[in-house]
This record gives sequence, C-alpha cells and structure tokens, in this order.
Amino acid sequence: MSTRKEHDFIGELEISNENYYGIQTHRALENFNITDLPISMEPFLIKGLAYVKKAAALANKELGVIDAKIADAICQACDKLIEGEYISEFSTDMIQGGAGTSVNMNANEVIANLALEILGHKKGEYEYCHPNNHVNCSQSTNDAYPTAFRIGLLLRLNSYRDSLVDLKASFERKANEFKNVLKMGRTQLQDAVPMSLGDEFRGWATTLEEEIERLQDSKTLIRSINMGATAIGTKVNAPNAYPELVTKILTDICGLKLYLAEDLIEATSDTGAYVQLSGVIKRTAIKVSKICNDLRLLSSGPRTGFNEINLPQMQPGSSIMPGKVNPVIPEVVTQTAYYVIGADLTITMASEAGQLQLNVMEPVISFSLFNSIRWMANACNTLRTKCVDGITANAERTKEMVMSSVGIVTLLNPLLGYETCSSIAKEALNENKSIHDIVVKERKLITQEKWNEIYSFENLISPKFFD
Repeated sequence: MSTRKEHDFIGELEISNENYYGIQTHRALENFNITDLPISMEPFLIKGLAYVKKAAALANKELGVIDAKIADAICQACDKLIEGEYISEFSTDMIQGGAGTSVNMNANEVIANLALEILGHKKGEYEYCHPNNHVNCSQSTNDAYPTAFRIGLLLRLNSYRDSLVDLKASFERKANEFKNVLKMGRTQLQDAVPMSLGDEFRGWATTLEEEIERLQDSKTLIRSINMGATAIGTKVNAPNAYPELVTKILTDICGLKLYLAEDLIEATSDTGAYVQLSGVIKRTAIKVSKICNDLRLLSSGPRTGFNEINLPQMQPGSSIMPGKVNPVIPEVVTQTAYYVIGADLTITMASEAGQLQLNVMEPVISFSLFNSIRWMANACNTLRTKCVDGITANAERTKEMVMSSVGIVTLLNPLLGYETCSSIAKEALNENKSIHDIVVKERKLITQEKWNEIYSFENLISPKFFD
C-alpha cells in the first residue's frame, strides 16, 4: 500500500494514498470511536459542506483572495461531492469533540486532494491547493460547520415533510372510506357518545396537518446562517463584503432561502433554532405515537377486545400462542417516538451547555437531530404503507356496540332532563337492559318514531338539538 507523509503542528503521519482525507481526519478516526456511525451516514450534511466550500471559493475568487484556477478546481471538487461521489471519505464519527473541527477538516482535506488531482497534482501536494489556506479560506469551523449543518437539515426536512404529507393523505382516504361507519366515541376509555369512524380518522389527519404547518414555521430560524462570522462573529480573516457575498452565492447554488444573521456574534454561539426544531419534531412524535396507541386499542382482541378495526397482519405474534397476531407496526413507530423524545432532551442539554462565544456540543445536536428526522420519516412511511393503507373496519360490530351502549342516553338529555336520563342509565346498567326498551317500550317516554329520528345515523354522528 502506497502512502504519503502529511504533517500538522502535532507531528507527522503516514496516510494511505487510497484516501482523499488527510492527517487531521486520521487523528479524528483515532480519537473518536463513539457511535461507529460516520458522518457519511448523513449525506445531506456532506452536501451542505460541499455547498459551503463551493460558495466560499466563488466569493474568495470574486474578491481576489485566492487564485481563480485554484478556486475553480475547488468548485469542481465540491460538485463531485454534491453529486454524491466520495461519500465514503467522510468517515469521522458523528459525535466528536472540537465543535465540528474534525468534520470541517475532513471536508477541507477531501476537497483539497480532489482539487489537486483536477489541477494535475498528487494527493498531499498542498503547496498547490491547501486544506486551510485555500479550501477553508475566509472561514472557521464555527461558521462553516453550522451553516453546512443547517443546509443539511433543510434538505433532510423536505423528505420528512413529504412523509407527513403522505401519512396525512392516507388517513384522509380512510376517513372518506369509513364516513358511514357508526361507532362509539370514548373518553377516559369509557363509553361517551356516538361518532363515525371516518371522523376519528379525519381527526388524525387534521392533527398531522397542524404538525406540517409547525414544521414549516420552524424552518425560518434554521435559514439564518453565520457565514463570514469566522471564529466568534467578528469576521476576523474575512475580506470586506465577504459575509453578504458568500451568503448570496450560497443561496443561489443550493436553491434554499438563506439569510445572513444580523448579529454574527450572537448567531455563532446561539443554538436556539435547534431547540425549537427538535421541539416540533418531538411534538409530532408524541402525536403520531398517540395515534398508534389508538390504533392498537381499536384493533385489540379480536375476540375479547374492541375489535372495531383490523390492522394488516404482518407476522405471527407469538412463539407459543398459535394464531396470535400483534400490532407490530404501531409498536415500532411508538418506540421510534420514544427515541425522538429522548433525543430532544439531549439537544436541550447540549444547547444549554454552550459557553461564551461558541457551543462546542453542536456535533451531538447534529447527531440527534438528523437521526430524529430520518427515523421519524421512516416511521411515518412504515406506518402508512404497512398499516394505515390496509386498515379495514368491522362496521356491524361497531354499530352493535353503539346501540347496546348506555352512553347513547345522553342524546335524550334535552328532552327528558339529566335526572330522568340518569335513572334510565342506572336501570340499564343494573338490569342489563337496552336504553331503547326502557325509554320506548317500558316507560313510554318517547315514541318509536321520535326514537328513530333521534337515533338515525345522521343524527348520531352530527346531532341536532331536540327539545
């Protein structure tokens, strides 16, 4: 195996010529063996880094800070990364010390060595294109890494939003399919008043629509970047007009609506946008998990449970009990939600732990947010395709439970009064009688015609006021 010798201020190391990364990435590989998950697991972060480095090269070229030939080679190298090439070269651990320095240098080294080959030189001949002097020109990890992170988040959030939109649409289709299925609504797991199964499913669609709106709102703060802030926000080593120019170029090449933060010192140390986004993702996870809890209850049994709906049968449910089938899809989605809830606490604590002009805990914030978004998108897609799309209703069962429920006496309150209805309910419960028989046949409080009017399907799911 051929190698090349690289150095930093700590010393020298032999680096394999098979690798485009250099000595600082190599040190990170030796130092940070935490998750066994390299940053290549999140390709949108790599794409964000490439966009940042390309925009910086173009701005530096326009401002005359670096040679045009070198800048063009850097841009060509970045384009390769944007297209998804050389992703495996990004091998540093997702969780690391140094506030993202290893990630930034991983990008700088890979891009520098790709640019060197484009220029006709060998890997490691940094006198022609240097990771720090050229690729990292007018930058610091403290503005390049957060900006790349935010671009990666915005790109990742697009696919997450699509998964929520598709899941909402699936619930809407089922709402329409089940609009004529009568069932009993429940509060505190006790019979309440009738409703349609379609309305129940439509409620789940509506709650997801709210989450889609909140997700869009949370993107606003993520779009604020601190490019040009360099080390702490004072723009040290950045040429005049660079922050505004690089932000404009970055917006143009990545196609995202980005804007330069008004206070670069504040923007370099503040991670509040991540806390807000994480809170939105947690809120959605909680809602989706609640829906899954409902699906498990409504499909429980089948002989001794609610048995109102049937979930698709995905696999045998027991190694000992023949015929048992478990609601495995809602179960796995709920477990994913638990992870997201825990990750939100990690992000909260990491954001609080920032000191003075920089939050060094951003790598674990990145790790937690990217995982939460990706896993929730997978969970929503799984819930839709392997569960919701295949749900069927047991309409006769749900109607029978409604008409045998004591809860339907509530509809008679305006006509008969609360006290009379209470006595009817008590008699029905104690003597196992139907509300219909007590009210119409025994006490003759209303006629059969009136009963039919009050307890028609239309009135049960959208009650009128009778007095």
